[in-house]
Amino acid sequence: MIEMTLREIADVVGGELHDVPDPDARVTGSVEFDSRRIGSGDLFLALPGAHSDGHDYAAGAVAAGAVAVLAARPVGVPAIVVAPERGSVPATSVALSHDGDGSGAAVLAALAELARVSTERLAERTGLTVVGVTGSSGKTSTKDLLAAVLAPLGPVVAPPGSFNNELGHPWTTLRAGLDTKFLALELSARGRGHIAELARIAPPRIGVVLNVGTAHLGEFGSREAIAVAKGELVEALPAEGLAVLNADDPHVSAMDSRTKARVVKVGLSGDADIRATDVRTDDQARASFVLHAGGESVPVTLAVHGEHQVGNALAAAAVALECGADLATVARALGGATAASARRMDVRTTPEGVTVVNDSYNANPDSVRAALKALVTLAKAGETPRRSWAVLGEMGELGDDSVIEHDAIGRLAVRLDVDRLIVVGTGRPSRGMHQGAVMEGSWGEESVLVPDIDAAIALLDDEIAAGDVVLVKASKAVGLWAVAEHLTRAGEGSTQA
Repeated sequence: MIEMTLREIADVVGGELHDVPDPDARVTGSVEFDSRRIGSGDLFLALPGAHSDGHDYAAGAVAAGAVAVLAARPVGVPAIVVAPERGSVPATSVALSHDGDGSGAAVLAALAELARVSTERLAERTGLTVVGVTGSSGKTSTKDLLAAVLAPLGPVVAPPGSFNNELGHPWTTLRAGLDTKFLALELSARGRGHIAELARIAPPRIGVVLNVGTAHLGEFGSREAIAVAKGELVEALPAEGLAVLNADDPHVSAMDSRTKARVVKVGLSGDADIRATDVRTDDQARASFVLHAGGESVPVTLAVHGEHQVGNALAAAAVALECGADLATVARALGGATAASARRMDVRTTPEGVTVVNDSYNANPDSVRAALKALVTLAKAGETPRRSWAVLGEMGELGDDSVIEHDAIGRLAVRLDVDRLIVVGTGRPSRGMHQGAVMEGSWGEESVLVPDIDAAIALLDDEIAAGDVVLVKASKAVGLWAVAEHLTRAGEGSTQA
């Protein structure tokens, strides 16, 4: 964040100073909500949690070097205190159900305002460029590619993993300082107005909309409603900004009428401004293609896994070209970019010869379809096809369509000729996935329904063999990454592909 005194921060967030001997003491570091990460010059964010309250760690944070605490009540050490009635924040991912007195919402609202002012001042002083990415799937992979293609042009700040909610978004924004040239942010939503609010906190000059799928269908009710929410990003762009839209998704392409900004469309279709042709995948499911932009073309070979990464790469390329990169530099950066966020198409081969595809961070129907296709590509490529395993758990937040969507995934696994499907869970959606596979033509134990993670691990330990390829994927609430981590720990010394 830009340096501010405690007095300035209090004015920005509408708070009061308590136990502050020097109101002109300056916050020169970052804002942290984990007291274990506090360093000299930081500001500690005291948030109530489901199992602990950050206010209880305030004194320790100050002892560790924090200049003060941003809190909802006095804590006996220098603090900027905001009242619970000061405002609210849209709940996108952070659960505040335990926050009965509104203190957590008040602190988050103060954090958002601090991030907004810091970003505004940086934009005025340094010309900071904010890039926002949204979509039903692919946000994190695209954000990682964006960080890679923008890095040759200057320092980039991007969130770790999918830190894209009302806590992670302003926290990431406040990592930007006077030396930051680009701020690449994910914007997530579970309802209308969420993306608009995140865009208010860090106003983007460039907005990328990847796709409109079925993630969070339970909250929104329809793809059309999801499109309305995702389009809030392009509506927030200034007239001198840029909207990067997926030409291959009709819901996204139609957003060109909702923005004042210039529009660049990316995709495989012939009318895309930046497009890919001659797309191929190798035996590691890594795509190569010819990138066309501005009358020029250049070959690109990606290091990340999955043909779906082509669309993500095109979006990242469009942003980098807008920011001043040339096509050759973009191609080199895309070719050198690896998966930077954990549990997303992380492909590792154990010393025993088992390839584990850990894509277990989260799941929705679109991302599961893409992962299954990548699994089959990995298993069937080469002179000797390998046996493929899909270990899948429940996909959350699909509402009334949940069983139907799970049934469709089970059927797709059979159509793609996945050799073994292990469905983890006892709920109706999991049973629907298994039943879909059976009804599509699975025979014998090709599809197996197991009650929990331990049962999945036991089955794999008994039956996987050298050469097998295992995909692990489910919504993060399932915690299915324990399966992937068990397999790679069992084969210590696993190598990343």
